[in-house]
Amino acid sequence: MYNITMNDLMGLLPYAPIIAVVITVLVVMIAIAIKRSHMVTGTVTVVGLNIGLFILIGQMAGIIESGTVLPSAEQLFVIDNFAQFNMVVIFVCALACCTLSYAYLANLKDNKDELYLLMLLSTIGALLMVSAQHMASFFMSLEMLSVPLYGLLSYTYMRNRSLESGLKYLVLSATASATLLMGMAFIYAEVGSLGFKPISMMLSNLFESPLLILGAAMMMFGIAFKLSAAPFHMWTPDVYEGAPAPIATFLASVSKVAMMALAVRFLIDTALLALPSVQMLLMVMATLSILVGNLLAIRQTSLKRLLGYSSIAHMGYVLIVIVSIGTAADSISSMYMAVYAFTSIGAFGVVTLMSSPYRLSGEADELTHYQGLFWRRPVLTAVMTIMMLSLAGIPLTAGFITKLFAILAAVQGTNWFLAAMIILGSAIGLFYYLRVMLTLFKRPKQFIEFDVAGQWGIRTGGIMVIAVTAIIVFFGILPNSMIELASLARIW
Repeated sequence: MYNITMNDLMGLLPYAPIIAVVITVLVVMIAIAIKRSHMVTGTVTVVGLNIGLFILIGQMAGIIESGTVLPSAEQLFVIDNFAQFNMVVIFVCALACCTLSYAYLANLKDNKDELYLLMLLSTIGALLMVSAQHMASFFMSLEMLSVPLYGLLSYTYMRNRSLESGLKYLVLSATASATLLMGMAFIYAEVGSLGFKPISMMLSNLFESPLLILGAAMMMFGIAFKLSAAPFHMWTPDVYEGAPAPIATFLASVSKVAMMALAVRFLIDTALLALPSVQMLLMVMATLSILVGNLLAIRQTSLKRLLGYSSIAHMGYVLIVIVSIGTAADSISSMYMAVYAFTSIGAFGVVTLMSSPYRLSGEADELTHYQGLFWRRPVLTAVMTIMMLSLAGIPLTAGFITKLFAILAAVQGTNWFLAAMIILGSAIGLFYYLRVMLTLFKRPKQFIEFDVAGQWGIRTGGIMVIAVTAIIVFFGILPNSMIELASLARIW
């Protein structure tokens, strides 16, 4: 019989925000079993995520007891400042996605409740990913994020594209996970440990080990797939296009933030970033991501596919930060991913609000569906315009600040070629972001296929999208607070 002591309970305090989400999952399951109610399920989900977020912020501010976790080499998870910063971003993004989902599912003539359940499970996986510091927790938390996504992507199964999106992600994600696992096996065979820190301790003796390099390369391939970095990017535009709009938002925000945080911790803690072969691999992937993402986005007529290719390019910018400044990349990469996630929520939020009344006949994903939007929905047009400007890195938006820091990181690392790639990629990106903005201000079409509800701005989804826009503008004009917050995101 195992007796729970006070020390055991104190050891769980740092994980209280994650435990709050786990309890929310159980409450939602019970609520669904008793009686299906979209309003009850959605409300319980949002309340549970808010409780987890408030506990986390309270712990960071010192208002709520957070306990102490002493770093240990073989510990599965660690809650440090880096993990807490990224957990806040994940909580906010998950709340935004749940809010968008509520309006999106309002008229769906099928079960709505399971979507929130799957989203909560995937969020738990994301929260665990940012605090994982062991190969076992790396893989388990990654799969906990990925497996619910298979169902989420296929949730609107009455549309063939949604089913195709889920199936494509299932097959390719399983392949990436197998590659990742094989890479872990090679590293373990050479090092004899699954912990991140012990690998760094052994690396000096095995610096040129072929088995270690092969294992690191295979793990980087798996990570690149999850990040949709070239040349492992082919699934991204198809999955984004077929996915329900709020789930595409979740994939572009929560999933990307969690995977990038885990990749940064893995590369820094294991010291694999010191291997010249890993550095070269990251440089190649970053260059290809910027070129492929931006050049292929020019040809797109679908807004969701365009945003998919845009995400490939942005992952390339963050990889440049990692390869340029190494162990100092944790803060800048976290700030970049936070701003990118909020910007994606704003852009996909507009798509979701436009698509919500028309589930069975498809979504408002073509650029032509937004032609002349300014003349009937000026506020919504302003939201989309600011999101495009932020993605393009135009001044007075938060996207400009993060892209500037990416260039400074490349310069600091004396990677002049990579700094030039960021500038070149931004110049190409400006073309297709401006094309989206011009479409919004064109003469409106006579027949309007998609439109938002008349009072969209006072509904939960509309309020959330406007709030995200305000954050992007505020941090673009007054970036000091954002920079100070991001500077706290340091790995122990």
